[in-house]
Amino acid sequence: MRPSSLDVLDLTLPVVADPELETLIETRVGQLVRQLSSTASSTGGSRGELDVRFYEKRRRKASGLGGWLTGTGKSDDEVCWEVWKLKITLTTPRTETGKTTLLETAQSDRQLRFPTERVTLLRAEGPSLHKTAMSIVKIVNRDKDHIPPITTSETNPFPYEILLNPRAEYEGKTLSLFS
Repeated sequence: MRPSSLDVLDLTLPVVADPELETLIETRVGQLVRQLSSTASSTGGSRGELDVRFYEKRRRKASGLGGWLTGTGKSDDEVCWEVWKLKITLTTPRTETGKTTLLETAQSDRQLRFPTERVTLLRAEGPSLHKTAMSIVKIVNRDKDHIPPITTSETNPFPYEILLNPRAEYEGKTLSLFS
């Protein structure tokens, strides 16, 4: 795996060049944007949440004579060791007539000339994204003691899932980035 980066709103961010992960992120973000676009308030924005959950595979102990009677034997349990709660606000210019989102605006920034309010929103989001990225870096570099040891040579040693607007709070360790 080679290092890669992505330029967004005058900020260069590191990314993992993994087509499966990129597809999952695009799918979840697309679902969130569609959901928030359909419920956008008259003030031009709405809020949602994405949870990124990281798991550790732990070997389950055999039950019932080594699993012989139950036929289960040993298997793996996935134990959640960290949850990132990403609170998302979808902002749309008040003068916007269509359903174009800020994400779509950022992606087509080079192709179109935007109304003044849209440009103002984009300029305002750049420092916010930078502050958020730096906050994430600070937190993940500070809080590392709970990370399980890497016991595999796989590219991604920890299974993960991305949940859209999860209903129930997770009972495990939660890394709250912006409380």
